[in-house]
Amino acid sequence: MSSKLVNKYGVITIDNEAIMRIAGQAVMECAGVVGMAAKNARDGFVQLLKKENLTKGVFLTFENGELNIGLHIIVEYGTNITAVTETILQNVRYKVGELAGLGVGRVNISVEGVRTD
Repeated sequence: MSSKLVNKYGVITIDNEAIMRIAGQAVMECAGVVGMAAKNARDGFVQLLKKENLTKGVFLTFENGELNIGLHIIVEYGTNITAVTETILQNVRYKVGELAGLGVGRVNISVEGVRTD
């Protein structure tokens, strides 16, 4: 599914992959984030994703005309998780709104792990 914006000049279609890349890159810009996470449903293990696979840790849903974003992240040991997630929340809302022109409803952040090395 893709997002469609209609204005007086026509229709703009934005692919979900593009929105997911914007959100993933916005997360990676935040201090304290090690990377995006992908959970193996079969084993329950969490995998740290490389930069080219950032979109696998981002999930989009559209409800009542609003875009909701789900993020799965891994943080660095010793960081304040609340501060990191607040920064992510603000950055993702701003970047998706600014670059894609979409209003963001909810941003759900799941901290899947803490890297200690």
